[in-house]
Amino acid sequence: MNAAQQRKDLILVVDDSPDSLGMIHQALDQAGLTALVALEGQQALGIAEKMTPDLILMDAIMPNLDGFETCRRLKQNPVLSSVPVIFMTGLTESTDVVRGLEAGGVDYVTKPVRPNELIARIRVHLNNARMTQSAHTALDRLGQSSFSTDELGQWRWGTPQVDQLLEKTGVGRGQLSEQVGQWLRHQPDPGQQLNQLPGNLQLRYLGQSEAGEHLFRLLHVDSDAELELLKNSLHVTQREAQVLVWIAHGKTNREIAQILELSPRTVNKHLEQIFRKLGVENRTAAAAMVIQYLTRY
Repeated sequence: MNAAQQRKDLILVVDDSPDSLGMIHQALDQAGLTALVALEGQQALGIAEKMTPDLILMDAIMPNLDGFETCRRLKQNPVLSSVPVIFMTGLTESTDVVRGLEAGGVDYVTKPVRPNELIARIRVHLNNARMTQSAHTALDRLGQSSFSTDELGQWRWGTPQVDQLLEKTGVGRGQLSEQVGQWLRHQPDPGQQLNQLPGNLQLRYLGQSEAGEHLFRLLHVDSDAELELLKNSLHVTQREAQVLVWIAHGKTNREIAQILELSPRTVNKHLEQIFRKLGVENRTAAAAMVIQYLTRY
């Protein structure tokens, strides 16, 4: 076995009770997991920044910096944002559970902790995190502009291409998350799109991952990627591809002319060529064909 295969999963345990730390440390060790311990939130932040854990067990109620705020600060660090956090708490009110989830936790266990149950939950979330990381790595390598959020639309993860596109269009993550959160409350179906975004941005909803994240692909209307796809698939020119994209987004000939700084007459001429190349008779049929190809993208 190589070093990567021999490496044990690293669990950071944050609890101000020495007795709890001792019991959990023993349970983790018996399960073949490596434990790091912290007695309070600020210490946990320092340890996590120096040695990224695979999972964090977080006591909710601690002096100075409680578990909820500690979790929020951890999630602000891009390196630690995808590390699953399980809260350990004697609080059983639903509002306290919601606080933990809103802070970025993925699960909670009630005290006194039952070692077998705790280890089982840890295994599940470690496995989910590995699957999610594999998907993220694949999307990174494919160059996809994809990102994920929680149920409230709060940012979880995104490929570098997403940040590049947001920077290019001047749209902030917070602005995007707010609109995504509003949209998610309407229980969208996979394949739906969100078009009313600033900067000519468009979202394609990909569905929900096994880790409970909502997955999206971020597109820019009239983007180079979409234009290249249409040019190669439909054998049209660059300008014809631009006209097609805007037809698919419901723009009139006059609106397209203003967007592309053309005369309406020139747009009509492009449409004549487009209909001939695509073998269709009207803009509705052309738009349907474009949407079909872009949905595959």
